[in-house]
Amino acid sequence: MFGKTPLVIIEDTAQFNALVDQLMNAPVIGIDTEGDSLHHYRERVCLVQLSDATTDYIIDPLKVDDMTRLGELTAHKEQVLVLHGGDYDVVSLKRDFGCQFANIFDTMIASQFLGLPKIGLADLIKRYFGHHIDKKYQRHDWSERPLEPEHLDYARGDTHWLLALREVLLLQLQRQDKALAHAEECDVLALREWGGRGGSAANFLRVKRANTLDEQQLRVLRAVWTLRDQRAQESDKPPFKVMPDEVLLNLSIKQPTDLAALKSTMRPGSSLVRRYGADLVQAILKGLDDQEPLPTPEPKKTKSLPPSRVGRAGGERIFNALKSWRNETVKRQKLAPVVVASNDLLRGISRLAPMSVDDLAQVPGIRQWQIGSFGEAIVEIVVRQEVPLKTSEPKAKRRRRRSRNKKTASPNLDSSGLSSDQGE
Repeated sequence: MFGKTPLVIIEDTAQFNALVDQLMNAPVIGIDTEGDSLHHYRERVCLVQLSDATTDYIIDPLKVDDMTRLGELTAHKEQVLVLHGGDYDVVSLKRDFGCQFANIFDTMIASQFLGLPKIGLADLIKRYFGHHIDKKYQRHDWSERPLEPEHLDYARGDTHWLLALREVLLLQLQRQDKALAHAEECDVLALREWGGRGGSAANFLRVKRANTLDEQQLRVLRAVWTLRDQRAQESDKPPFKVMPDEVLLNLSIKQPTDLAALKSTMRPGSSLVRRYGADLVQAILKGLDDQEPLPTPEPKKTKSLPPSRVGRAGGERIFNALKSWRNETVKRQKLAPVVVASNDLLRGISRLAPMSVDDLAQVPGIRQWQIGSFGEAIVEIVVRQEVPLKTSEPKAKRRRRRSRNKKTASPNLDSSGLSSDQGE
């Protein structure tokens, strides 16, 4: 499958530094990572795979003492860095090695812009090169050593084809006049930051549906969440493998205070009762006695919406019209919805209700390629929806407004038409 392409394994800092020096002169390199997030409490990058035009490389960060020079490659403005679905790779490399990114080409984003029916890396390799990639090690614990030959083959397969795949997809993007749009989206990808588990006291509020709980239930949730987190650290497991979020939420609501009540709360024969029963009861009792103030939920950075200009009903009308237009456009042009407009973006547009393309450019998160491709169509839809908005006021409200207008329609006017108290 890899032909005569050599594979080089990098396992010490001297080899790594020599590789960085060598690859700094490569115009294009492919990059991918493998981690252990499904197997350990604190996830980390366990492999970094690189490919240039002639060679595949696998770097072992668990053996290389200092990986910081990897950032010289990822931030190289004159070098194209090819990834596939690179969101997690970008944030993981930033988190572990302080990397920044300058010139990304993401093949999954490209395939979305091209409207390809299947956008997984294995699907694209099969489509363009006729090779089947076995993804059976997708959930492997990449912190395990030694690395067997089949592990190395799997890992190098994630970058071996990236350079050739970029050539194919770039040509198609250029033919469809979508290369600049793709480049803008890749620039946004380069700015992604790690948003995973940290040391915040508000972390327990990330449990799904925690926002439906009252204060007492939230204090119990904090207590059982803390217990789970402690057990996860002790056993070096991801918290979800110790106890699912749904269990924490259920305990916070039902609040069993003895083992018998706990057993009736959990599914029959639950191993969680055997392992953590007494500790869970103690945590619930602690939560019920807890008088500590609750933290304020951390604001979501990615969904900053502008204040609504048209009110809730008006915004909903515009949103529904925009969503129908987006879905029709996706179907007609055979595109992925994300390369027309996401629901979050449509919400932002519907709140601002832009009446011109210049107004549309003020919507947070909108891309230049979206304005260029769809700006006039979006504004036209908003303008059409504004007509019923202006005439749909309740009659009583319109009468009050007309009455106010009459009272202010004939102030003392001078010969210029200005009221006498307006000044110059």
